[in-house]
Amino acid sequence: MGRVIAIANQKGGVGKTTTAINLSACLVEQGKHVLTIDMDPQGNTTSGLGVDKNQQENTIYELILGEGTLESCLQKDVLEGLDLLPANVNLSGAEIELIGIEKKEFILRNAIAPVRDNYDFIIIDCPPSLSMLTINAMTTADSVLVPIQCEYYALEGLSQLIHTIQLIQNRLNPYLEIEGVVFTMYDARTNLSLEVVENVKANLKQNVYKTIIPRNVRLAEAPSHGAPINLYEPKSTGAEAYRLLAEEVIGNHEETQKS
Repeated sequence: MGRVIAIANQKGGVGKTTTAINLSACLVEQGKHVLTIDMDPQGNTTSGLGVDKNQQENTIYELILGEGTLESCLQKDVLEGLDLLPANVNLSGAEIELIGIEKKEFILRNAIAPVRDNYDFIIIDCPPSLSMLTINAMTTADSVLVPIQCEYYALEGLSQLIHTIQLIQNRLNPYLEIEGVVFTMYDARTNLSLEVVENVKANLKQNVYKTIIPRNVRLAEAPSHGAPINLYEPKSTGAEAYRLLAEEVIGNHEETQKS
């Protein structure tokens, strides 16, 4: 059965979408079959994987509202081995349209249930808010991966996110775990980056990934070319970092299956 990982942090600009795109692509590179779900109305994961978000008639929005079938919304093989449920700005209206709908917290989970076993990994890019879209991602997910930017306010808002995850565990999805924290935008030239890493490790009783994603020009450029970093600049430090993260994620999954 495939592992579903929601990539979430209500703080914007922490490398959530970058991680969703590049982790998905590097899992595929390791021979895994992956479904990436864009749950962010900005649709940056969609365009970062080379799909024109504004040309999509059927997206995750139509799927959630029951206006499109899973088959009609799914973009097959946007990269070989990687399928995509795209998003665009229409998704921003979903919150209001879901008001009054029964069991609205489980719409995504029920919608993708028929294909869940077709994939080794399902990666969900959450919006930068603790909204109904994020709750849907977390009721669907087995675990939450939290990207944290190496900056002074890194821990701010993290306790709120962990509290939300605990609420969802208690009320909606008892099997949800925190997959771990991954540091992004690490600048080896500054003491601050190192201090943030040490501070988070000391204060956070969560799994912290060994892989640290560096601040990297090529990583920042790749989305504008509609390609993940391992295709855009395969030998860059950013590509190497996401390959290592993919290996860690696969290792975690195999450990979980054993236990």
